Amino acid sequence: MKHALITGITGQDGSYLAELLLDKGYEVYGLMRRKSVVDYGNVDHIKDKIHFIYADMTDQTSLIHAMTISQADEVYNLAAQSFVATSWEQPLATAEIDAIGVTNMLEAIRVVKPEAHFYQASTSEMFGLVQAIPQCETTPFYPRSPYGVAKLYGHWITKNYRESYNLFACSGILFNHESERRGKEFVTRKITNAVARIKQGVQDCVELGNLDSKRDWGHSKDYVHAMWLMLQQDTPDDYVIATNETRTVREFVDTAFACAGIEIEWSGEGVNETGTDKATGKVVVKVNPEFFRPAEVDILLGDPSKAEKTLGWKREIPFQELVSRMVKNDMELVAKEIAFSRL
Repeated sequence: MKHALITGITGQDGSYLAELLLDKGYEVYGLMRRKSVVDYGNVDHIKDKIHFIYADMTDQTSLIHAMTISQADEVYNLAAQSFVATSWEQPLATAEIDAIGVTNMLEAIRVVKPEAHFYQASTSEMFGLVQAIPQCETTPFYPRSPYGVAKLYGHWITKNYRESYNLFACSGILFNHESERRGKEFVTRKITNAVARIKQGVQDCVELGNLDSKRDWGHSKDYVHAMWLMLQQDTPDDYVIATNETRTVREFVDTAFACAGIEIEWSGEGVNETGTDKATGKVVVKVNPEFFRPAEVDILLGDPSKAEKTLGWKREIPFQELVSRMVKNDMELVAKEIAFSRL
């Protein structure tokens, strides 16, 4: 039986990965930061099947302790300060977790079990001001946020430990991937949650930032399978995981509202653009400049051909189904909130 250690196990990706590994017969260990109130997040439904270890990415001693307890054959480093907007507000904390934290984990592996296979969660945000379209493993990086910069350090230190110490260390350069378990602070879940609340009459409209930003969106469940495949190879390498399709935030909004039976009509330009419910004439989408990034990433479009060829990976959940799942989930959650408020 293989042992796996997952950092960031309570998040979206961590929960889907934990389910995948449990189904494959792994003994799963998960890192948790100690809080005054225990929060199992997205793994609450499988918490009894997971061995939890209290540790912190900024505390190398605790990571060495976690490696010693778990004796992990595979380590998946998904822990991060992952909200891009917050990285401008907390740049040093982002660097400590997303950059130095990766080094701490690699050192813990090197000290305790250097034969372990390591996965680092890199990100398409490292491409930032893109130098080529689409982006692949050899496209130059140009990060446009403290988050992207910190993740780029994590990416390169992983490659450096692979080449310096012969560690089996891989980076997955994952493009935007969403799911029903995505946090509500992220724009996709903010949209689907708002759609559900507007549809059920408990919210008037949703305010968003740059509607013209283009992203390559897939489903988290497909992407964690790619993580696992990377660590099953004979040699470690880095891979872009994406759909090779890009859509604007505006298109995501249109699709989400359509899943709830609402057709959006757009009018105006720039900060004055609005989206109106065609059936009622009510404005349900507004642009708020407060949500603009200090440095924008205009377009991300990934080329996953290397992963498809080498790993045999392919996505199973298309864009329309991804959005539909998210809207359906939020419709159910909002309905429960309404029912509970009436008790």
